Amino acid sequence: MDEITKKETGIDVLTEEETLTELTSKVLLYNDDWHTFEEVIFQLMKATRCSFEKARDFAFEVHTRGSAVVYDGTITDCLKVSSVLEEIALNTQVIT
Repeated sequence: MDEITKKETGIDVLTEEETLTELTSKVLLYNDDWHTFEEVIFQLMKATRCSFEKARDFAFEVHTRGSAVVYDGTITDCLKVSSVLEEIALNTQVIT
């Protein structure tokens, strides 16, 4: 509050603002019929920087269940991971 308004009203106003920009989110990867396991594994390793074994486990879960959460983190990081996965036209969804 500026000094003029403060003097006129005699009221101190304390405001507190909080902006949540780093919401916890997840990347959901969907199964498809046109990517090979090798393509999906490689892209998962590239996007999430996980090991070959972890990427293979994710790929198998996506294949058998139809989808799987392959990454969780901040909304910003999830959007980056999703973008890398979609470079080869994998179908993803970022959920909060």
